[in-house]
Amino acid sequence: MDARPVIVMTGATNGMGRLAALGLARRGARLGIVARSRTKADAVRQEIEQVAPGTPADVFLADLSLLAEVRRAGEAIAAHYPRIDVLINNAGLHAFSQRVTSEGYAEMTAVNYLAPWVLTDTLRDSLTASAPARIVTVASRASLRAGTIDPLNDLTDTANFTRRESSPLYGRSKLMDIMFTQELGRQLLGTGVAVTCCCPGFNATGLGRELPLAGALEKVLTALNIGSPQHGADIIVKLATDPEFAGDTGSTGGYFAARTAEPLECPEIGRGEAVQRALWEATAELVHDIRERPRS
Repeated sequence: MDARPVIVMTGATNGMGRLAALGLARRGARLGIVARSRTKADAVRQEIEQVAPGTPADVFLADLSLLAEVRRAGEAIAAHYPRIDVLINNAGLHAFSQRVTSEGYAEMTAVNYLAPWVLTDTLRDSLTASAPARIVTVASRASLRAGTIDPLNDLTDTANFTRRESSPLYGRSKLMDIMFTQELGRQLLGTGVAVTCCCPGFNATGLGRELPLAGALEKVLTALNIGSPQHGADIIVKLATDPEFAGDTGSTGGYFAARTAEPLECPEIGRGEAVQRALWEATAELVHDIRERPRS
């Protein structure tokens, strides 16, 4: 294993995640790409080779909507790397209708919140043993639209919803990411593992892929330089590499904006330590069977 920092990343095959992966490769990182599609992952590896020849990029296949696959991928990653310097939880989706996974979870909740929780939990020992290390999770100001938070019910809610009703549900999954970051930041204080999250700003890439005319709208916005995914990529790279956000600094547990890296506050309904701890405990209980399942 060479001396390059090892950065494990989800959601690196599209949009701002792809741009962030290329940016990290240019900075000399060895990338561990967690992806569902081998074809897309190989395409990113080819791009990485073009922009940073000789940069290692390893692929770990997993469907992030299935927590058992997330756990298996995490175990494979931990076994593959002697150390892990950064974990970036970037993958996410905005579903406009309910889809329930074969494990019984709402797909949007599984991908946006439960998968990062399980992957981080599986790699936690590796990250702490590799300190100084970092955990970066992509959240969103859409969290302001969450309206309410009820950990026990929200984690298992699989009720149908309309396109209009999807917005607060998406926001709630991103609120959970912020709450998770801040609770984990407290738990890892003193270990040398910095835990942060960010709002990547409005991004046109992949905008509402399930919506009619989404592709045409994305092209128009891109032509107008509105919703550039580069802004989101830049804040991800900054949190993953900038010395300002390393170690046990005042930034750990922080939530930061794209472009300016301005500190943001967790929306009030999810801000308190008690509710954040309640979400953590409810999540741990929910995924307990995944963590305890015998290794295959």
